[in-house]
Amino acid sequence: MKRRMMRNGVVAVVAALAMVPAVASADSCPHPAHGRHFGHQDTATARTTHAYGRVMTPNNARLNVRSGPGTGYRVVGTVRAGRVRALACKTYGSPVGGNERWYRLSHHRGYVSAHYVQPFRSVPWCRVLGG
Repeated sequence: MKRRMMRNGVVAVVAALAMVPAVASADSCPHPAHGRHFGHQDTATARTTHAYGRVMTPNNARLNVRSGPGTGYRVVGTVRAGRVRALACKTYGSPVGGNERWYRLSHHRGYVSAHYVQPFRSVPWCRVLGG
């Protein structure tokens, strides 16, 4: 009798846990669909440590910081070549030099092309809002 109750309890827990990944995947995705831009959740509260990267541009040109992950977004600032910046996350955007990845800067509401940034370690994917 106790074994049957224990087994039924374990089966119920396993069944309940099997539902969790399906619900969690509706809220976030490890990376957005290729070539599409999504609204991104502010990751400053979710992460306390950031990845860092050095800006590497030809001829020491300034790198444009854009309002979104693509060359079609407006320029909201620039970063000097050789500077190290905190990177909040990466996402897909318009290609630059064959590279479609863009980094969202941590302390600046903007994006820079990954083609011109050399990260020091792995950069997490941006979280998608609204699934």
